[in-house]
Amino acid sequence: MSPAGNAARPSVTVSYAQTLDGRLATSGGSSQWISCPESLRHAHALRAGHDAVMVGVGTARADDPRLTVRHAPGRDPLRVVVDSTLRTPPEAAVLAGGAARGTVLATTARAPEERRERLEKLGARILILPEDGEGRVDLAVMFENLGEMGVKSVMVEGGARLITSLLRERLVDRVCVCIAPKILGCGIEAVGDLGISSLDASLVLPEISVERCGADILLESPIEYPNA
Repeated sequence: MSPAGNAARPSVTVSYAQTLDGRLATSGGSSQWISCPESLRHAHALRAGHDAVMVGVGTARADDPRLTVRHAPGRDPLRVVVDSTLRTPPEAAVLAGGAARGTVLATTARAPEERRERLEKLGARILILPEDGEGRVDLAVMFENLGEMGVKSVMVEGGARLITSLLRERLVDRVCVCIAPKILGCGIEAVGDLGISSLDASLVLPEISVERCGADILLESPIEYPNA
C-alpha cells in the first residue's frame, strides 16, 4: 500500500511527460514540447488543483519554468524548488518580476550565506533543511515543513533525479504520466535506478485510469510499495 502518512505530510503526485520509450528529454536536454497542447492544458489544470508545484534545481535552471497556471482556469500554486546549495539564479522565472514572493527554496546549510540573503531580498522563502546521506535536501523533512506551512497537496513536475529520489524514498502517493507517441532512443530517463532487482519488488499502479488527450495517452494511478 501507499506509505503510512505523517499527518503533517502533504499528498504527493508526480506528473511528467515522456516518450513511448520512457525519455523525458533528448540526450542534449531538449524537452519542449514532448507532449501535445491538450496535455499541456491538462498539466496546468493539475497545477491549479494542488497547493504547491515542485521541481528540482536542475529543471529550474535548464527549463526555467514559471510554474504558474496559464492554460487552464484556477489559481497559481505555491512554487517550490529543491536546491541544496541555492544554485537557482535570481533571474529565474520562479523568482523574477515579483514571483519570488510565491516561491519556496528548499536548501541545506551548505548554501552560501550571500546567496540566501540575495534570494530572501527578492522575497523568496528559504527553508534550511537537514541533509540526506548524499548531502542533498532531506525530502521527508521537507514535506513535513511544507505540511506545517499548510500545504496539503504537492505536484512534482521533475526532473528525473528528484522523481527517482521520491520514488526510492516512498514519498509518492500518486503518479500522472503523459505518454507521447514519440521514440527518442538515447535520452534522459524519466525514472532512474530504484535499486530494484526483482519483479516482486516492483512499484505497482493498482487503479489505473487511462484516457486519450490529443495525440497523447494519460495514465493516472495511486502507487503501491512492496512490503509496505
